[in-house]
Amino acid sequence: MDLIARLRDGLPGEAILTDPDVTGAYAHDMASFCEAGSPAVVVLPRTVEQVQHVMRTATALRVPVVPQGARTGLSGAANASDGCIVLSLVKMDRIIEINPVDRIAVVEPGVINAVLSRAVNEHGLYYPPDPSSWEECSIGGNIGTASGGLCCVKYGVTAEYVLGLDVVLADGRLLKTGRRTAKGVAGYDLTRLFVGSEGSLGIVVRAVLALKPEPPQQLALAAEFPSTAAACDAVCEIMARGHAPALLELMDRTSIRAVNAMANMGLPESTEALLLAAFDTPDPAADLAAVGALCTAAGATDVVPADTPAESDLLLQARRLTLTALERVKSATMIDDVCVPRSQLAAMLDGTAAIAEKYGLTIGVCAHAGDGNTHPTVCFDAADPDESRRARESFDEIMALGLELGGTITGEHGVGVLKKEWLARELGPVGLEMHRGIKAVFDPLGLLNPGKVF
Repeated sequence: MDLIARLRDGLPGEAILTDPDVTGAYAHDMASFCEAGSPAVVVLPRTVEQVQHVMRTATALRVPVVPQGARTGLSGAANASDGCIVLSLVKMDRIIEINPVDRIAVVEPGVINAVLSRAVNEHGLYYPPDPSSWEECSIGGNIGTASGGLCCVKYGVTAEYVLGLDVVLADGRLLKTGRRTAKGVAGYDLTRLFVGSEGSLGIVVRAVLALKPEPPQQLALAAEFPSTAAACDAVCEIMARGHAPALLELMDRTSIRAVNAMANMGLPESTEALLLAAFDTPDPAADLAAVGALCTAAGATDVVPADTPAESDLLLQARRLTLTALERVKSATMIDDVCVPRSQLAAMLDGTAAIAEKYGLTIGVCAHAGDGNTHPTVCFDAADPDESRRARESFDEIMALGLELGGTITGEHGVGVLKKEWLARELGPVGLEMHRGIKAVFDPLGLLNPGKVF
């Protein structure tokens, strides 16, 4: 019995897509320079049992499976391989439970981040991880890539909010990890193992997520600096003095100009760096005043605090638009994701500027400055072979710079196809061997997302 016939034994007809014009739309995520194959079939299950049927079929026929969420990823982790089953989880989009007493939510992987955030807000609760693509990205994808967001400097990343998982293994068995309780240390932490595994160890079909009480509304400020070094000095002072901003973001001059060109926001194009800080404390105005003074002492030429949440939202909108705006500079972009110690943030930004000059390219940088997580975005003409080559070489130099500064090749976007070679350099031979050993335990036939991560 062939693949499609076996899949139809356990899936409704509308859950199986075979038209090449349709399946081709599921072949890749949003990353540049990442190869993608042609899937044999796309399946869209709605239940755990249907996912189990897909994996049992794949194991029986030795067919690779590529799990997918909303395909907003930036590393090629969701890219299809030739002849694979693309397992799209977008139809598994139920919020099963929101429990204000236990402060948890139980969700399926296809739930959109913003949908969950708004749903828990109605209960006076808060789900902090907020990737820039939060209106489109799914919780399953967030778990797969261990994603972060703008508020991570205070509240942490996705891994810190995943308490337990239901995971369909490569052979179709259902594994339950973790807990629903506030505490729990029984056994190895398999939950954390799956967070960030990019679909290479199993298919997440349900997640228990920790929630926090909804904080007061944020107030933000914008500080203009004559150099990125001065802005980074301010970041270091803010953190060293014990402040706990809910958000601490940086935009360089290239990013500012791109946002102005797209949205006419009137940002100060004469500045070299714009630092955005926000507080959701009981007295945010006092915190902003203290941080504003530190910015001025570090060399800020202007500090503009917002008086209302609406003004704050306007300031922060500029940061959320940055990557979209940079995508309009040229026909293609490569978005890097290098995280360095905060103390090395200035060296990372200045080094990136030198790389842009060396290769004659536009490279805009926005950063979760409070985390040291930079997003250098290489803008290039995909139709120009020489410019594409220079873009790839500059991308590699940026990652090498991050490692030299004691950083990591990815803070939140994942490895996928794009950074496989760089992961091997970061892990070293012993670390890589251990990763491969873990993969072999969970996926001995190598069917789950082959060719990704390592």
